[in-house]
Amino acid sequence: MFNQIDLFTDALGLQNPWKVTDVSFDVNESRVDIRIARTKGSKVKCPVCGKECSVHDSKERTWRHLNFFQYKAFIHCKVSRCNCEEHEVKQVDVPWAREGSGFTLLFEAFAMTLVRNMPVNAVAKMIGIYSDRLWRIIDHYVEIAHTSVKFNDITSIGIDETSNKRGHDYITLFVDLDESKVIYATEGKGASTIASFKETFENQGGEISKIEHVSCDMSPAFISGISKNIPDAKVIYDKFHVIKRINEEVNKVRRAEVKENDNLKGTRFIWLKNPENLTNKQLEEIASLAKTNLKTLRAYNIKLSLQEFYKITDSVAAEAHLKKWFFWATHSRLQPMIDAAYFIKRHWEGVLNYTTTRITNGVLEGLV
Repeated sequence: MFNQIDLFTDALGLQNPWKVTDVSFDVNESRVDIRIARTKGSKVKCPVCGKECSVHDSKERTWRHLNFFQYKAFIHCKVSRCNCEEHEVKQVDVPWAREGSGFTLLFEAFAMTLVRNMPVNAVAKMIGIYSDRLWRIIDHYVEIAHTSVKFNDITSIGIDETSNKRGHDYITLFVDLDESKVIYATEGKGASTIASFKETFENQGGEISKIEHVSCDMSPAFISGISKNIPDAKVIYDKFHVIKRINEEVNKVRRAEVKENDNLKGTRFIWLKNPENLTNKQLEEIASLAKTNLKTLRAYNIKLSLQEFYKITDSVAAEAHLKKWFFWATHSRLQPMIDAAYFIKRHWEGVLNYTTTRITNGVLEGLV
């Protein structure tokens, strides 16, 4: 009959000289700690050339492993560094984790499986790690994928940034919009990330001049980076980011008006929705508020009119609609909506380009 030491040794797939030496459960902390060690007297091998070497020293390491039922699991081991005559001091490999990672290979494989179908922040919360640590795992495997992927057929890309909520460390993602897959991810945001993408893209056989469309938000840094590094591409300002900006301006109108009208309290999320997505109760509330000639309702209708622009497939008709919308917004006597209109005016061409391409960053919004 197996004892728990034998059970965990076999469950982890460990072979000589590695073995589990201790397993401890902490019910209060909901964690299990597994200690692994090398068989006494076993030789260590240089990770570069594979020659047997003497041990230089050892350092305690810890890795997060797949949960054991409801318990978080951690592996602990004193990992040796070998003294190779040819390659000097090197840390020996362990079979359960890659070099430099604080997670086991099985944990990383599980995480990568989840991020194929779920937003990164949702996966990070589900597996109990910070999103920036999960992004580092993703970066590693994306980099490996780069070595086998050629970029010569890519013509349309989407660019977006995301950040963890702790320290606001940014990651910029690049997606092949035709294939709906991430082709590049890099730390940071702004123009430098576009230059970094261009270098990698060309190193992997891509021709930057073949990129016809780039979808992104209205970040000045992105605009500058695209202009310098992907100058031949048509830029499409992502409609989700455009509407998000307009929603922010509608909310400014509401926040100013709520100080004078208590009926607007608690209605913030109503104005974010389209009429078809409102509940019957919310529709009744809007109908009641409409009798009071609200500024917020006027701002909301201006937003809905802009959304109608995105439904028009004829580019001439779409531009005509956008011009009428601009006139309405700029003559609304609602300063936030006037600001929104001039914001659209400054990005006119990139907003209009949606009508001929129908390209959005929708696939990227689902990743973060």
